[in-house]
Parts: sequence; structure tokens; C-alpha cells
Amino acid sequence: MKKLYLVLFFFSFVLIQAQNAYENTEISVLTIGPGTSLNDAFGHNGIRVKTPYNDVVYDYGRFPFSDPNFYLNFARGKLLYSQGFSNTYAVIDFYKSQNRSIREQVLDLTTKEKQDMHAFLETNALPQNREYLYDFFYDNCATKIRDVAEEITNNNIHFNEIETLDKSTFRDLIQQNLYWNSWGSFGIDIALGSIIDKQATQYQYMFLPKYIHSFFETATLKSTNTSLVKQSNIVYSKTEEKQEQNFFGSPIFAFGVLGIFMLFITYTDYKKGNRSKWLDFGIFLITGSIGVFILLLWFATDHTATANNYNLLWAFALNVFVIGQTLKAQPKAWFIKYLRLLIILLCLLTFHWISGVQRFAFGLIPLLLALAIRYIYLVYYFTKSR
Repeated sequence: MKKLYLVLFFFSFVLIQAQNAYENTEISVLTIGPGTSLNDAFGHNGIRVKTPYNDVVYDYGRFPFSDPNFYLNFARGKLLYSQGFSNTYAVIDFYKSQNRSIREQVLDLTTKEKQDMHAFLETNALPQNREYLYDFFYDNCATKIRDVAEEITNNNIHFNEIETLDKSTFRDLIQQNLYWNSWGSFGIDIALGSIIDKQATQYQYMFLPKYIHSFFETATLKSTNTSLVKQSNIVYSKTEEKQEQNFFGSPIFAFGVLGIFMLFITYTDYKKGNRSKWLDFGIFLITGSIGVFILLLWFATDHTATANNYNLLWAFALNVFVIGQTLKAQPKAWFIKYLRLLIILLCLLTFHWISGVQRFAFGLIPLLLALAIRYIYLVYYFTKSR
């Protein structure tokens, strides 16, 4: 009987100590500012758990570069990301070394919620639980923080709308973090379709780390109508550095030069009454290949954001299959109708752009103008020579 009492006393003591530990525990959300590379351009989030015995940051969005199938799985949209954890001071030192801002929001949680949050994160970090199928808009390092907070509080959080925020599409929100004339911005506008040109709700803004900070700052607890965040701190303020933009290495310069070159060859062909077959072969090969790539992103992957991509209106995949006609002195009669179709498709692209169905990369404008003029010249040349 004495042994039973001792065991009961021991467990009671442990429970009381654990309860006291979580009363003095702080749970906070860390928001890391953007970095210099494209994969860091949107920032990062983590959950800091500071107990009397330990201080750890749990975060989502870790990806295995060492996986031999990393790039294949990434392209197919089947890449598994994972949750992990690190010592808080190591995390802070790492982001300081990258000169990235660090902001902290201490959450006003009950003792039980703190305990549940810690247990959830610890369980989620186990090898059998830590992996998840990544989605840039709906299941990433930021949305995970929001979802975990909602789950632990039994949906007791009300994210208030921020009146000062402009209405934005998903593409607008992405481009807020990118310089418009950068290759990262250009690549996103090429690869992602019109599905991201729909207006996002303010709740959906939280796929970006900076909006996790903004909406947590104004969020309230439904049960008490009090603020979710009881204290906000700036852990580190980045040193502002002037960002040098290399215009001569930018998309609009590169495609501007390409467009002028195509127009020059077309003008020379017009003056000589000739046709440079190598230019037409190159145009059809490149635009067709890009079109095939866009189709693969749309239909052969699990990426949700690559659907309904109207870049296919200029990067027409069928160009690959009719490329042989460009090498003939006198192509088939149907090829003239095909060229007229390409001109119509460019007109449709312009309509889609103006009407807001899809926004395209500004760096494409010189190329699109050159393509339109080249196609018009080819219709004129082949019609005249028949």
C-alpha cells in the first residue's frame, strides 16, 4: 500500500511540475523577412516554444535537396516538405547572418493550450508524422502556422479583416515580393496560369508569411473578444541595403534585344523580298517547345497553380508539329491559315490581358510585338508567292 501511495505521489508531483512549467511557457509566432534568393523572397514563419527548460522554434516548409528525386518530384508537384525544429538562438543567429528581419508575437493562450500546442508540435515532428504534400498557396510554411493555431484553440480565433489592405489577386500578392523586371517574376508569370489571377480573400492572404504577422496582430479570441497577441517584439531589424538591379541582365532587356533583332530580320526580308527560314524555324521550335512545357505543367503535374495558362496563346504547342513547313520554299496552303490562327491567338492574348483574365509578364511585350509582325509578314510573303 505504501508503494502505491508513493507512486501516486510521484505522478501527482510530476503533473503539478508540468502544469507549473506550462504556466510559465511562452508560445510565439516568428516572422522572418524576405531573403535575397527566389526561394527566400517571401519570408518564413515558425512557432517558438519557450519553456523554463528549453527554447525551440518549430517550422514547416523544409525540403530535402539530398533526395535523388527532388527535382523530379518538385516538377511533378509531388514534393513532400516536412516540419522540423531548431534551437531558437541558432535560428536567430542564422537569419541575422542573412540580414533578414525577425519579428515575434507572443500568443495569449491558456495553460492547457500551451501544453497542447507543444505536444502537437512534438508529435508532428516525429519521422512518421513530419512530412506533408506541399502546396505554395494552401499548405506551406505560413498556412501551417495559422492552421495549427486554429486547431489548438478549437477555432477560437477570429481573423479580422484589415480595411487598409487593397483587394489583390494571388498573382498580385506574389509579385509584391518580387521586382517586376526580374527573372523570378518573369518565370512565375510564364509558369503559373490564370487560376492565380482570381481575387484572394483576406484569409487566403495568409499563404504569405508577412500576412501571418499582420492578421495575427489584429486577430481576436472569440471566447473573450481579447487580442490573440499579447506582446509584439522586434527581435532583429535588418540593415537596409541598396538593391542593385542589373537592367542589362533583365528579361525586358533580353527580350527587347531579341524583339529588335527579329524585327530587323523581318524588315530586311521585306526589303529583299526574301524569307529567313532559320528565323522561322527557330521561332516555331522555341515557342512550340515552351508550349509543350506549359501543357505538361498544366496536365501532367499536381501543381494547382499551373492550370488554365493562357501563355499557350503565344507559346503554341502545335508549332513543334508544323515546324517542317518553315523549311519549305512554298509550304502547304493550310499553313497560311495556320499563321492567321497564330495572329488571332495573339489578339486573344491581348484581350485576356486587358480584361484581367490573366496577367502576363511585361518582359514578353517586345517578343509578342515581334512575333505578331513576323507572322503578318509570313502571311503576306506566302500569299504573294502563290
